[in-house]
Amino acid sequence: MNIADLRKSYEKAELSESASHADPLQQFDQWLQEAIHSEVPEPNAMTLATVGPDLRPSTRVVLIKGFDERGIVWYTNYHSRKGRELAGNPFAALQFHWVELERVVRIEGVVDKVSDEESDAYFHSRPLDSRIGAWASPQSEVIEGRSVLVANAAKYGAQFLLRPPRPPHWGGYRLRPEQWQFWQGRKSRLHDRLRYTAQAEGGWLRERLAP
Repeated sequence: MNIADLRKSYEKAELSESASHADPLQQFDQWLQEAIHSEVPEPNAMTLATVGPDLRPSTRVVLIKGFDERGIVWYTNYHSRKGRELAGNPFAALQFHWVELERVVRIEGVVDKVSDEESDAYFHSRPLDSRIGAWASPQSEVIEGRSVLVANAAKYGAQFLLRPPRPPHWGGYRLRPEQWQFWQGRKSRLHDRLRYTAQAEGGWLRERLAP
């Protein structure tokens, strides 16, 4: 089949100014809860885009671990490519794509590390294998083979037993949204697309964008 012939008609729902929240965080919370209750695959998965010093963008999928009026939180290795790029350029973008609901949420803003207390609390809530894995994986570095990870996991498992501490190179980030976009697929490619932009005096400007 010719890939150019693949098409889908989007007809599940609509997104209007009158039926959407004035606060994008409330709109996001509603859509995320609907994605969870609809049992879409990994509703908490989001694409994170960063830009390196060479101005080349890169993306990867991470998992949201919390959100509130302060921003969107995830956890990772600070020495990874995304960590290094965020250290040099704190501007980033996130995207959720809930295919079954024909919805996309895009978020842009500035990223900061969360506090050590927040990182510690989340790290110690993780399964033991995941905590050992944070020590075992030199994320984004070239390794000779999977045996390196297995050996590292065995080494740190024996060293820390049931109480691995949080690695100093591992913790959380929080993106503070400056702009949100909510996209709802519609028939004939006339999709609904609402943008929320943070205002200097507080609050959000909600605007409809052409799809």
